[in-house]
Amino acid sequence: MFEIKENFSLKNYNTFGIDVKTKYFLEYSSVNELSNFLVTQRKQNLPLMNIGGGSNVLFTKDFEGYILHSKIKGVEIIKEDDDNIYLRVGAGDDWDEFVDYCVKNGWCGVENLSLIPGNVGTCPIQNIGAYGVEVKDVITELETTEIDTLKKTVFTNKECQFAYRDSIFKREFKGKHIINYVTFCLNKKQIFKLDYGNLKNELKEYEQVNLQNIRQAVINIRESKLPDPETIGNAGSFFKNPVVHADLAENLKKSYVDIPCYFQNTDLIKIPAGWLIEKAGWKGKNIGNVGVHNKQALVLINNGGATGMEVLDIAKEIQKSVKDKFGIDIEMEVNVV
Repeated sequence: MFEIKENFSLKNYNTFGIDVKTKYFLEYSSVNELSNFLVTQRKQNLPLMNIGGGSNVLFTKDFEGYILHSKIKGVEIIKEDDDNIYLRVGAGDDWDEFVDYCVKNGWCGVENLSLIPGNVGTCPIQNIGAYGVEVKDVITELETTEIDTLKKTVFTNKECQFAYRDSIFKREFKGKHIINYVTFCLNKKQIFKLDYGNLKNELKEYEQVNLQNIRQAVINIRESKLPDPETIGNAGSFFKNPVVHADLAENLKKSYVDIPCYFQNTDLIKIPAGWLIEKAGWKGKNIGNVGVHNKQALVLINNGGATGMEVLDIAKEIQKSVKDKFGIDIEMEVNVV
């Protein structure tokens, strides 16, 4: 049976370590518990938010409503053939523990997404990605509870409308559905994606290329440039990489010959936001309790005691600097509450 806690601190439920409170807090372990709460206990005039590992959220003030946290866990093999295996996974499972489980079983598809913080149920919302892989590449469907109607809905991959760090759950269905289970299709054959970033170079340190070594290489790279949220409060990449028109990129190359450009198609080019922020002079900069990480300018850090508004103010200053210098708008990836 669920327990509703009042005036509950969220400091340990967001990786920024922002010390805010929620009026009500509830952890649920099954779909039935969630539905029972929604139909019997919820006060309809109060806002409601479901969180996972709190790795993609910035709380700027106390939350005057309900914060829900899923503890629905478990990995179930629902189907397999010679080439693939299909896994139905609870939303409350830790994402990196799931990746580790897949790697140890020899199943390909998520190894490049190692060490990304958060839970399984929140990873589809922003379509997490790293090293040339996005989670949409391995999701077949997901199961939700619609908050207002309690209707159980199954979304196919296509119906999720995945895009770069985006899905229908960040747009039309934001705050309207709670994800309970995600089904993944993984490959039993050793098919790897190694051509993104410096992953291939890191793998030269290993005698062979296999799932375990790819996972370890990704972990090594991430740990070398990203702070551990357990020791330094942060939410990983705070900004999305902007996609700009090729004409703008060509004009920028005249002044910045080293600007990194990744063609999306003949007209659109992705430029790393971290490079833009660094060139705008923010890398390693500290203002009060908030800083920009000295190894990765995409990451804003809580140096201790920062408020959500302090972090947000710095983020807006960074956006303005990049806009003024390059004429490019960079969008926040983190969900600001």
